[in-house]
Amino acid sequence: MQPEASLTPEFHVSVSRDDVLRALEAVKLPDGGSLPASGRLTEIVADGGKVIFAISIDPSEVNALESVRAAAEAAVKRLAGVTQALVGLTGERPQGSGAPAPAGPTPLRSGPKNPAPATAKATGIPGIKHIIAVASGKGGVGKSTTSCNLALGLAALGLKVGMLDADIYGPSQPKLFGLSGKPRVSADRKMEPLERYGVKVMSIGFLVDEETAMIWRGPMVMSALTQMLREVAWGDLDVLVIDMPPGTGDAQLTIAQQTPLAGAVIVSTPQDLALLDARRGVAMFRKVSVPVLGIIENMANFCCPNCGHVSPIFGHGGAKAEAEKTGVPFLGEIPLHMDIRATSDEGRPVMATAPDGPHAQAYLAIARRVWDSLETGAVARAAPRIVIE
Repeated sequence: MQPEASLTPEFHVSVSRDDVLRALEAVKLPDGGSLPASGRLTEIVADGGKVIFAISIDPSEVNALESVRAAAEAAVKRLAGVTQALVGLTGERPQGSGAPAPAGPTPLRSGPKNPAPATAKATGIPGIKHIIAVASGKGGVGKSTTSCNLALGLAALGLKVGMLDADIYGPSQPKLFGLSGKPRVSADRKMEPLERYGVKVMSIGFLVDEETAMIWRGPMVMSALTQMLREVAWGDLDVLVIDMPPGTGDAQLTIAQQTPLAGAVIVSTPQDLALLDARRGVAMFRKVSVPVLGIIENMANFCCPNCGHVSPIFGHGGAKAEAEKTGVPFLGEIPLHMDIRATSDEGRPVMATAPDGPHAQAYLAIARRVWDSLETGAVARAAPRIVIE
């Protein structure tokens, strides 16, 4: 396994795992026990002056153990030679930190089949009014391009908007926004997001080389996401858009449970295979009590630039029918068009560079529907139902 990529400049002073465990002995859980003895620590990675680990929790403990996380991070930062400490909360069971496991039965892990609805309890982020997730059940449906243009559409409505690229393994927002370089660190040790087209952007793509393979385990991914979400100088925002990783696994569930999401937008193409995954995405957010703002049908039609003939390459209307079937709003459709692809590759998204064109107007209409739902609270919520698995 190659060395973990650093979120901050290179470190040169070594800190051992035993040093970290000794420092954490002073951190107490609500029941009075020490953190290392609790068996809650994931594998501790100490690389020079960088220390990364996570604390395993049940999602219902987010509020209660946030202070423990902060205390653990502060204790590690006080160690001589530590320049950066990344401590997250995770639903994963610890895989061995070198600390003894607690006596008695091992607590059951909260898995994808029975996630707790912790979103309402997640700690808010000062200055940010609404946080929304843009998600897809699978990759390749244009989720990141849609996220980018949705954020720009919200900004075009006169809102203060931020974009968090949460796809650690395949960050796309730096390319889509035409941004490069590393964020500056403010006096209070927060990263300052880069900005273009009036949108503040933070991505792992600003912090590692473009060709670096991110071979990180779940707790490390969550620690990095926690830092990019909560240790960034976002300022005052009306909306923070999170470009979620594709799929419905543990990383997606943890983001949904530990972030105060106001709602989620699902992106799908019209064909049946994509719609099956979109359905899973809707189900995931409902299980963690995150309102689904609606479904967007991407790549709805292809219009030949030579003859003008319209072809439903991936079918047409499938996402709208799926929205009706699942009882969520249909936010609109975006065509499969060369202009959208070309401007995205060039870092000149259509919403910013051709705002009066038909494609930008389609994104703008979707942005307006999303904002209306956030402001009025008119978000579809499924009625409770009993499910036998």
